[in-house]
Amino acid sequence: QDQLVESGGGSVQAGGSLTLSCDASGYTYSPNYSMGWFRQAPGKEREGVAVIAVYGTTTYAESVKGRFTISRENGKKTLLLQMNSLKPEDSAMYYCSASLLSSPRLQEADFGDWGQGTQVTVSS
Repeated sequence: QDQLVESGGGSVQAGGSLTLSCDASGYTYSPNYSMGWFRQAPGKEREGVAVIAVYGTTTYAESVKGRFTISRENGKKTLLLQMNSLKPEDSAMYYCSASLLSSPRLQEADFGDWGQGTQVTVSS
């Protein structure tokens, strides 16, 4: 059973919006965990997009501040990423991840479990 399952990706024109969702109902390592969104474009390293810590504190990459919003719902079992004012440079595979740290950094090293990803393509 997949532990983290992303959905909601797709193709959109620049300036448009998408909402990504991650189902974490299969993640049972701990009742309290932080979550985050990362992305990887072709030929580039995976980068952090946004993190929401166990108690709700959020952290965003500078490139998405003011445009993206990370949140959790459904008793913290669903992770969302609301993406507005999308740009072509936001095109990437987006991954949901979980961390057992109470306040992880926006870095891969602080996260240990990953979904399969959902593709976001923004055309100009």
